[in-house]
Amino acid sequence: MSNLQTMQPGAAALSQPQQMQSPLGMFDPSMLESALKAADLLANSSLVPKDYQRNPGNCLIAIQWGAEVGLPPLQAMQNIAVINGRPSLWGDAVIALVRASGLLEYMNEDIYAEGPQEEWRATCTVKRKGQDALVREFTWQDAKTAGLAGKQGPWQQYPKRMLQMRARGFALRDGFPDVLKGMHVAEEAQDMPVEPRDITPPDDEVTEREPTKPLNKSAALRDKVKTTRKKDEAPAVTLETVEAAIWAATDGAELKEAAKDAEKLSPEDQKKARAAYAEARDALRNLSNPHNHTYSIIAEAIVTGKDIKAAMRDHAEALDRMKVEDARLHERLMSEVDEALAEAKGQGQMDA
Repeated sequence: MSNLQTMQPGAAALSQPQQMQSPLGMFDPSMLESALKAADLLANSSLVPKDYQRNPGNCLIAIQWGAEVGLPPLQAMQNIAVINGRPSLWGDAVIALVRASGLLEYMNEDIYAEGPQEEWRATCTVKRKGQDALVREFTWQDAKTAGLAGKQGPWQQYPKRMLQMRARGFALRDGFPDVLKGMHVAEEAQDMPVEPRDITPPDDEVTEREPTKPLNKSAALRDKVKTTRKKDEAPAVTLETVEAAIWAATDGAELKEAAKDAEKLSPEDQKKARAAYAEARDALRNLSNPHNHTYSIIAEAIVTGKDIKAAMRDHAEALDRMKVEDARLHERLMSEVDEALAEAKGQGQMDA
């Protein structure tokens, strides 16, 4: 057994915390401006720890924490660490604060590490004035149970020191909570698991499109696939979903992306998907052809209920302007116009 130290109060290493003029401390409006200037000055210095450099907000919070526990500003920034989002005190600063409080009668720390490592243990005994002595122990078995034994870092390099820090932290936190203001010991906080955070985005709201009459078969399929779904409800890959994605594509890149799922289909369905791909590809090419604008004039008139006859006149003028030279394209366009007119007559939008 090795007795590490026996501490008597002696001369206080730190001045005892003084009653602050305002319960808000530096956050009192009358003091905040000067505190912010001091924080900016410290943040621009290379003499402060890296966690505080170029971060005046952290400087300000650390100084405020120091004022509450009795650490001067520079000592606060040197001895307060933010670990997993919580302010923590390094072990030596914890002892200094407890001694400065004037409440400590004595403190003994012992390490038993002469036999097998499985029997290693550290104890810390503290005696607060007016109370019985408090003893806390941390064993190698405790370290194994907590998943710390052999952990990469200080637990491999300085296992005895880490046992000592754990026993010290438990004893001082249990015996002097009013002095430490609930702050953790940094050596202990480093080994605490990070609290899990739910980073799953909220479910998208399911919206529905107002029903409109599709222009043709491809438009009907586009309307079907554009109905929004929740992200975590991915539909099964079927011939219908692949065809719908293919017809929903608005350019070549989207079309290629939509066709990727076709590999998951059966050979027979893959053949049908390839046929849909070729048809959709041709349709996209035709959409980029200025001749198709003539058909869109009629289609828009049918859907919106505009004057069909006026649209027909616009259509004829557009054809004359373009001087269609491709007879087959002209014939197909006129066939589509005839179908649109027939549909309009069937719906009563035009006189028969």
